[in-house]
Amino acid sequence: MKFYNSVGPNPHMVRMFMAEKGFDVPKVEVDLRGGENRREPFLKLNPSGQCPALELDDGTVLAEITAICEYIDEIKKDTPSLMGDTPEERANTRMWVRRIDLNILEPALAGFRFSQGLKFFQDRVHCIPEAADGLKEAARKKLVWLDGLMGSKPFVAGDKLTMADILLFTFLEFLAKVGQPLDPANRNLTAWMERMKARPSATA
Repeated sequence: MKFYNSVGPNPHMVRMFMAEKGFDVPKVEVDLRGGENRREPFLKLNPSGQCPALELDDGTVLAEITAICEYIDEIKKDTPSLMGDTPEERANTRMWVRRIDLNILEPALAGFRFSQGLKFFQDRVHCIPEAADGLKEAARKKLVWLDGLMGSKPFVAGDKLTMADILLFTFLEFLAKVGQPLDPANRNLTAWMERMKARPSATA
């Protein structure tokens, strides 16, 4: 197998997931800033032109971070599942992954691309600069909502670390670097972030 790695939160999320699972494969660095991901031969591997990607031994290429992580979770059975041990637990994890991705990460990242990241992204994706502030505000409101639901739970989906935690943590770390830090008034999420930062996998 080969893992096509680059800068950015998406590869970081998968690297942290792999570290939690004790899953290590050779890495191929892709020059995202230089546009290597948007031209051949990378486009033959992943026509969406995005990183990361996982090339399997039979030549199959998996893209999309949740798909890659679910695959790793299924084949690496000697470590605790980060999806869940029962159909109910797996459904709960996927529910939280969807909520986080759709309600927090998508608007926050679009807000970044349309403002601080505009110079880099304007020739790569369709950008709507006038929507940036509203998208960021929508993400902030959902973080407040999530903070209220966290309460004293140690992890987003309940009592165990799941993909939902890794997804949210790695992207919030990235967003903090590009003008969207987590509001410390979100005390439950702030405490959760500190617990996540203390995990050895956080620096993967």
